[in-house]
Amino acid sequence: MKQNIIKALKFISFFLLGILIFWMVYKDQDFKRIKSILENDVNYYWIGFSIFLSLLSHLSRTVRWNMMIEPLGYKPRILNTFLAVMVGYLMNLALPRMGEISKCGVLSRYERIPFSKLIGTVVVERLIDVLMLLLLLLLTVFTQFGQLLKFLDNNPEVKEKLDKVIYSPILIGAGVLFLLVLWLARHKIRQSVLMKKVMGYALQFVEGLRSIGKMKRVGAFIFHTLAIWFLYYATLFCVFFAFGFTSHLTALAGLTIFVLGSFGMVAPVQGGIGAWHFMVIQGLALYGVANDDATVFALVAHGSSTILLIVGGLISMLVLPFVNERTEQK
Repeated sequence: MKQNIIKALKFISFFLLGILIFWMVYKDQDFKRIKSILENDVNYYWIGFSIFLSLLSHLSRTVRWNMMIEPLGYKPRILNTFLAVMVGYLMNLALPRMGEISKCGVLSRYERIPFSKLIGTVVVERLIDVLMLLLLLLLTVFTQFGQLLKFLDNNPEVKEKLDKVIYSPILIGAGVLFLLVLWLARHKIRQSVLMKKVMGYALQFVEGLRSIGKMKRVGAFIFHTLAIWFLYYATLFCVFFAFGFTSHLTALAGLTIFVLGSFGMVAPVQGGIGAWHFMVIQGLALYGVANDDATVFALVAHGSSTILLIVGGLISMLVLPFVNERTEQK
């Protein structure tokens, strides 16, 4: 009962946080103008193609996950894995990070694979995604650093605020105090329940990492890893061509906005709502896109991908029992 209450409170707090950020981004917008743009100025063929590319990225993630599972001695059906992945995306819209647990639960149930082993592969999968995002961040910094400096020069108030944050005595003092507390409480931290959980995840990670070492098709694994992130990027970049005010932006500009949006998705809110919009709007501002136009872009880009996850996730939940009817009977 207590755990259910905690889960409900987490869901409500994360949801309200996302709604608050979303409201702050869109509270001053002219919704009649937004409606007019949506009805008359959006090329929905590009939106449709963007959704198709997004679906391909989910298929590629499905294949990669299967490749990680096979060295553990199991060979799940590709359809079940894909449906589990889509259910996971849907659950992430309900509660951040719930998707990883949900998709492992679904596949464990229908393919008779130990849940703990699946969690190990997902931990490794997430680590690889983080490394890919960091590599893209480095690429963005090296290729678009001049654009960032130009933006700061044109907006001295932003540069001043950044300097205040970076060199803030309060921030520096808080960092030093945090490190000091960690050092003094290091023995208690080692014996804490949290540390034991971390060690448990570490063991699962090691097992998942070993599964990669046992792969027969390492080249295919690398290909799908690159394909997933390229398709993520292409999904967003296609939306640029749906609007006249973003169709002129370059591929590198798209990369910058994609990376900023990806960090927005990391925020602990359902589906990145609000946080993703804010980051993308600020990214578009770097390239001279007006705030009113950028808000419409973010609304359409995020909305189209979210609709795919909702529809795909709900269909997957309905289809799973039927395609596994014999397994359920056994």
